[in-house]
Order: sequence, then structure tokens, then C-alpha cells
Amino acid sequence: MLEVGQKAPEFCLPNQDEVEICLRDLKGKWIVLYFYPKDLTPGCTTEACEFTEAEPEFEGLDAVILGVSPDSPEKHRKFIEKKELKITLLSDESKEVLKAYGAWGLKKMYGKEYEGVIRSTFIIDPEGNIAATWYKVRVKGHVKAVKEKLSGMQI
Repeated sequence: MLEVGQKAPEFCLPNQDEVEICLRDLKGKWIVLYFYPKDLTPGCTTEACEFTEAEPEFEGLDAVILGVSPDSPEKHRKFIEKKELKITLLSDESKEVLKAYGAWGLKKMYGKEYEGVIRSTFIIDPEGNIAATWYKVRVKGHVKAVKEKLSGMQI
């Protein structure tokens, strides 16, 4: 698990339009990097829609919102079109970035263990350091909590 103050792991991932987005290219901006399991599933749709709704407020805080899942850029494009999302979604089909951020691991459901995405969110400061972490995120109220935390950091 990553800790506050640690350098954020570097990444370069394709977005929904297959354009490569790299952490190094976002230096100087606040980044809200959130990891979610799967496009077009109930919890992930709620989270993406809430981030989209709050996007203008995050923009006002000079922050970029990036969602990451193992889904392909094509699936991300369909998700964005169907739900009219205004955030950038990155594809980590190799799961390397998920693992680097501690967002991939053992999960349990109905008594069965399996590997999957651990819903997680990170705020990365303009210097590229981890400024806040959330692991095992509950979707309800999460976007508001992230926005409040980011807002408090900028005072």
C-alpha cells in the first residue's frame, strides 16, 4: 500500500481514445486517480457519474480526474458514450499500474477468494507525490470526501 508523502508510481496508459496519458505529463496539476473494477457495473457507474458531476468543482481546484480499470479503451469509450461521462478513463489491461498502486489483490465474495481490483483513490500533488489515499472505497459519499480533502489541502 502506498503512503502519503511517497512518490507516486509512474504510469503511461492509453485513454478511451487510445491516447497515451503519462503521470510525468501532468506535473504541476493535482490528480485524482481512482481505480475501479469494471465499466458499466452499478457501483462503478455511480462512482464515474458522481466524478463527472463534480468535475467542474475539481477543475476549479486545478485537479484532473483519471479513472483506471483493466477494461479496454474500446469498453471505456462505450461506457463514456452510454453514461455521458466527462472524465478520462485509462486502460490498464496488464494490471501493472493497478499492482503498483496496491489496487489489485485478493478479494473475497460469498466465501470465495479471487484476485481483482480493490476500489482505491489517490490524490497526487503537483510535485507527483501521494497526498491522500483511500483503499477499499465505499462508493456512497466518496466523491464528496475526495473533493473536501483536496479542497482542504489547497488552503
